[in-house]
Amino acid sequence: MYRWVDHTAEVELAIEAATEEEVFAEALAGLAELLDVEGEGLERRRIAVGAPDRPALLAAWLDELVFAAESEGFVPVALESLELSARGVTATVAGRLGDPPPLVKAVTYHRLAFEPCTSGYRATVVLDV
Repeated sequence: MYRWVDHTAEVELAIEAATEEEVFAEALAGLAELLDVEGEGLERRRIAVGAPDRPALLAAWLDELVFAAESEGFVPVALESLELSARGVTATVAGRLGDPPPLVKAVTYHRLAFEPCTSGYRATVVLDV
């Protein structure tokens, strides 16, 4: 016998922004809120990722931010600069060193979206927590 059990181990980040660059900025802000980050970021990190399309690039961006938090204790606070190309994003991120909770296990491709809408762009990312 088997049965399906609802699981509450995921959170969905829904973003609406005027520009593609703002989608990435809002994703960082959402992650900072999820990690319960407050205050200023005195540390700086250069984050560079690539992917074949916008949805995968957004997932890679968040995945790299999560990795920096988990492996280096670098908790993102704010986006200082961002350069977006067809298949890549390079940014300078302000943050601080600390001991962030190991909250995000993975950035998933489940319901992953990044598309134009009437107000600019809409994106969805599901995080396994």
